[in-house]
Amino acid sequence: MTPWMCYRPEAAMAVTLRRPQRCRTRHPNEDSAKTMHYEGPIYRPPSEADSLLIQATVGCPWNRCTFCMVYKNGPRYRERPAAEICRDIDEARKTLGSGVRTLFFPAGNTIAMATDPLAEICTHARQVFPRLERITVYGSSQYIRKKGIEDLKRLADAGLNRIHVGLESGDDRVLRRIRKGADAACHIQAGRWVIEAGMELSLYVVLGIGGRERTSPHARNTAAVLNAIQPHFIRLRTFVPKVHTPLLADVQAGRFEMLGPHGVLRETLALVDRLETPGLLASDHYTNYINLEGRLPDDRERLLAKIRAALKRDPSTFRHLFIGNQ
Repeated sequence: MTPWMCYRPEAAMAVTLRRPQRCRTRHPNEDSAKTMHYEGPIYRPPSEADSLLIQATVGCPWNRCTFCMVYKNGPRYRERPAAEICRDIDEARKTLGSGVRTLFFPAGNTIAMATDPLAEICTHARQVFPRLERITVYGSSQYIRKKGIEDLKRLADAGLNRIHVGLESGDDRVLRRIRKGADAACHIQAGRWVIEAGMELSLYVVLGIGGRERTSPHARNTAAVLNAIQPHFIRLRTFVPKVHTPLLADVQAGRFEMLGPHGVLRETLALVDRLETPGLLASDHYTNYINLEGRLPDDRERLLAKIRAALKRDPSTFRHLFIGNQ
């Protein structure tokens, strides 16, 4: 499997149990690409759809979140050797030339990689692709905090300039229930350190992850954490129960009551109405009931008006509830 097999979760499953779609981007010298390596599911943010993917780590070192199925069946977390990753970067240069502008290093928590080899592959990528504008990774707050501010600055100096972080919620009760491995204070410290180090921060919020019981505190406390961090990007996702996850078992057993379309929209309204931080807000994902995109604070009223308009629609006009299988 080559790094150019682009897994597009944002394009998959508009109705119940539709099969996820996969796309393959073909390149003129595909024989060269076959010498490159990839292990496990390919998963990347929608904003990295056009980025070169070079695998740096395999799996996720945490892999305990109750809502996530990506690595539940493996592979186990490990770091690829820097020399091997650099060879893949060199192979990509042979195939794509020097014009690559964005690069994403999968897998699920690459910020957990040891600092020296992570800095080495970032530096090498910048040398091989002189037009490179952005290098990004996934990273959980607990692993960012373990890095510390000085190592984060080293990585920024090496060329890493954006981290995608699953905030999910700012409510500690929700975070404990979903076994996120970080509380609100950890999220705030980690987020501030990323920004202080000179990198862009893209935070992901899961609407409905608190269920009916915690919808109000989830919206209120998540807004408070976002305001405290002031990330560059806030990206909204809507909770979809996934196969083989503990949270799906809770839904099926009646221990977790999901929000319907109007419940999610009311939660979104409460969240956006409380946001005081500048930055780009986007709901660029197939799970969401409506598409929101705007720059805060300038577009706040337009976004709120769009949510209120959606609340006037009959619930049956929105996508159906479904169980995710990706």
